[in-house]
Amino acid sequence: MKEHELRYTLLTDAPYLNEWLLQEGVMHWFPFSEGKEMEDAAACWIGFSKFSCSLTALVDGVPVGMGTLFLMPYRKVAHHCLFKLIVDKKHRNQGIGTSLVKNLKNLAKTYFRQELMHIEVFEDNPLIKILQKQGFKEFARQERYVKENGKYYARILLESFL
Repeated sequence: MKEHELRYTLLTDAPYLNEWLLQEGVMHWFPFSEGKEMEDAAACWIGFSKFSCSLTALVDGVPVGMGTLFLMPYRKVAHHCLFKLIVDKKHRNQGIGTSLVKNLKNLAKTYFRQELMHIEVFEDNPLIKILQKQGFKEFARQERYVKENGKYYARILLESFL
């Protein structure tokens, strides 16, 4: 496991998030495209840092990954949240993603009193193995959800009860 630390995400982490999203092959794992769509999605993502529901992983003081709880604003659904996660390509397979998932689960349960977390991924996403090891179970699959370069990919929804 790579030596790293976690802290709450800051608005000033936005350039790192944009950089990671633009790394080769990364956009394949997200439903938005480069350009305005990505900029809007990243702004929404980083905006949740205002609520202390986002964690940034650092190696030698430099951000290398981020996980964010997308909290629900309505009382009826405030007991569960969606989350997103990204790790710099240079720092994958070093335990950082696993650490972010574990700590996001703890943050969701203990601080935000969440009962359920869920995530949307596309088939063959390497994050699926990490999620399954952390107790996430597939509860829905939508075939042919994304079309990229003439090929279709399924959307997989996973959840973990806290």
